[in-house]
Amino acid sequence: MRQTPTKTDPGPLLLTVPGIDNSGPEHWQTLWEHDLESCHRAELGMWHRPHRNSWVTKLNAAIVAARRPVVLIAHSLGCHAVAWWNTLEKKPTGRVIGALLVAPPNLEGTPFDSRLCAFAPLVRDRLRFPSVLVASEDDPYASFGHSRKMARLWGSRFVNAGWLGHINADSRIGDWPFGRFLLQQFLLDLEEPRMRPLRSMRPKPENELRAN
Repeated sequence: MRQTPTKTDPGPLLLTVPGIDNSGPEHWQTLWEHDLESCHRAELGMWHRPHRNSWVTKLNAAIVAARRPVVLIAHSLGCHAVAWWNTLEKKPTGRVIGALLVAPPNLEGTPFDSRLCAFAPLVRDRLRFPSVLVASEDDPYASFGHSRKMARLWGSRFVNAGWLGHINADSRIGDWPFGRFLLQQFLLDLEEPRMRPLRSMRPKPENELRAN
């Protein structure tokens, strides 16, 4: 009697959460989405004039729609959207199992960009899931010391990315191999019992890459 093959576990959804003005074609988040089979973007809208509650609502909708475990991959103001989601969402789905937070900007004092004020004050609640915060030593949006403070408040493991500015397309890092390494190691840390990181990091088939 022939057995019906079981479906392959696709692993977690890698959900990117961009910051102000969205992530363009040369941004590492966009490149990861093109290259990694399980990597997709949270469409938050209002990219040029972000609204905190709207972003939190749309992020929550993307998480709920995933129907599988989610690892958030946030950049810049997207990190604060994740922090506010963690604080404001009173009925956690339990679906988010981790977050990679890259270059969150400073919201205190006089922000580098006035549009950041919509997300002030800084969330001081610890995240309900494991997280890694990656910071650059010369980020114009946040001092290295303030980045450490945010990691401490959120309960995130802190990683020094070196001198990479805001760790974006202007940093000329392509698909940011060090970030891919950090993500792979983070997924390995989260592996038991729910995750299969090697499958989640599998490159997309060539025909899908050409279609993009």
